[in-house]
Amino acid sequence: MTLILDLNPDLEQRLADEARRHGVSPDQFVVEVLKQHLPAGNRREQFVAVLQSWAEDDREEQRDTFEYLVRSLDEDRPSQRKLFPPALKGISW
Repeated sequence: MTLILDLNPDLEQRLADEARRHGVSPDQFVVEVLKQHLPAGNRREQFVAVLQSWAEDDREEQRDTFEYLVRSLDEDRPSQRKLFPPALKGISW
């Protein structure tokens, strides 16, 4: 689809600056902005977008959160047997 936009000079300059900063053409930049801000067409696309946003999060924060979850699950067990034994780290979990 071809779309013609009538931008005021200030907005046009801001668009050009941001596109240049991202290393793409203004056309490509507008398409990426629209993809990010328009609702996904179906549930699968929405799910993929959520997963991608999670993947872009800080990896150290994810690692810390995972370690906290493992500790919490192991501490809150009625038995002494751990769900995540240290000896199996990197093997089964």
